[in-house]
Amino acid sequence: MKKFILSLDQGTTGTTSLLIDAESLQLVDKVNIEFPQIFPKPSWVEHNLNDIWKTVENSIIKLLQKNNITSDQIKSIGITNQRETTCAYDKSGEPLANAIVWQDRRTSTYCHENSKNYQKLQLKTGLPLDPYFSGTKMRWLLQNNEQVIQAAKNNNLHLSTIDTFLLFKLTGGNSFFTEPSNASRTLLMDLDTCQWSDDLLNFFEIGSKFLPKIIESFDNFGQTQGLSFLNDNIPITCILGDQQAALFGQAGYKNGDLKCTYGTGAFILLNTGAEKIYSSNGLLTTVAYKKDGQACYALEGSCYIAGAAVQWLRDNLNIIESGPEVEVLANKVNDLTEMEHLLFMPFFTGIGSPHWKADAKGALIGITRDTNKQHIARACLDGMALSINDSIQALIADAPSQVDSIKVDGGACQNNLLMQIQASFSNKKIIRPKVIETTAYGVALGSMIGLGEINFSDLDNLWQEDKNFLPIKHSYFDNKLAQWNQYIKKLF
Repeated sequence: MKKFILSLDQGTTGTTSLLIDAESLQLVDKVNIEFPQIFPKPSWVEHNLNDIWKTVENSIIKLLQKNNITSDQIKSIGITNQRETTCAYDKSGEPLANAIVWQDRRTSTYCHENSKNYQKLQLKTGLPLDPYFSGTKMRWLLQNNEQVIQAAKNNNLHLSTIDTFLLFKLTGGNSFFTEPSNASRTLLMDLDTCQWSDDLLNFFEIGSKFLPKIIESFDNFGQTQGLSFLNDNIPITCILGDQQAALFGQAGYKNGDLKCTYGTGAFILLNTGAEKIYSSNGLLTTVAYKKDGQACYALEGSCYIAGAAVQWLRDNLNIIESGPEVEVLANKVNDLTEMEHLLFMPFFTGIGSPHWKADAKGALIGITRDTNKQHIARACLDGMALSINDSIQALIADAPSQVDSIKVDGGACQNNLLMQIQASFSNKKIIRPKVIETTAYGVALGSMIGLGEINFSDLDNLWQEDKNFLPIKHSYFDNKLAQWNQYIKKLF
């Protein structure tokens, strides 16, 4: 009987279920199902955990039916997820509150008031004190949500990131685990030990009994149990945060490997191996994965808005009907001089690395009477690339060795114009692989490693280039970059 690996990629706007052939390790098929975004107040972003769970269930059902596969053909499962998004649920798996999404900024005041603790926290966690990270969200829930407060009093509370919630549901409540690539995004894990820190838990006033146990990234996380859509006893053998999974899918398992993922946000990671490098330029120090007792670390640049800017054009301005249309529309700008005064600042949820300004807002600057939707579409792509370039330049400054090229992945990297713009602003060769679903693909491969059936070195033979983009020398890019830098300086 032919066997497959099932990968669950639970992202910010939807869930993707993906199959790879367990023998050839080739991608077979994928199904993505979106779910609603919830915006209760300005700068607040939430997800309904039941909505998320339904997309997991329905995407698996649809994927198996579409490919005429039964669940007894599933050899193992890997899970990857939006990382900092914070869940509160009881010990039966019933949600106690909407998940607070990584983009949510409701804890900005708390972070600002405690900014004096920045250096202490950064040394232990590799992270700044910012609303982005889960610890601030967990603290908010424990102090502001009555259902969570009552569950805590009754010792009937689980707090976690999405990976643990899915694991708990898939295993019928038998497994309550996470691993370091996710735990390192909470502000609660000590980078040296890869375990919860008592000092950090006390600082954020969070009880360790509410948190999952941290185990290694490639491990026996448990087995499916009591599901209507999957057989019992399918092993779950790898969990990785989405950006670390993408790095892994790009064969980025060793020191010096580099990738940038274009999803809802954009995230650039440089594998630094066993060495924990602290950034001098506003980047994060994080865990790429942990295996055989050894943590592998990474430097990361995090841009909150990438593909979400295109969604804004689609859903809020209605100037496109689908994401791919933005490239067609932007390509209609034939004369770049029409764009020299127009600047799109995609800071809908503040600025992440390298500037870390939680209260920044988005802007479209330089509109004139002749500005049209083509100009706005092109400005949007420029703004995405310029924002990402700030993290790229910070990473180049921090990197212990020269950076000559950047591997890209994620849905938005299919936009050839965006990739060309990125290469030109960043003055680096951009390389796109044949498999761009590297997040889901990476954790599927990780699941095979967790089974002990492949090794890290096998990843090198699986990665293949699709297309590369070289920088274009044009005064437009120099002038636009200068405008961008001038505006950013005004924010500080």
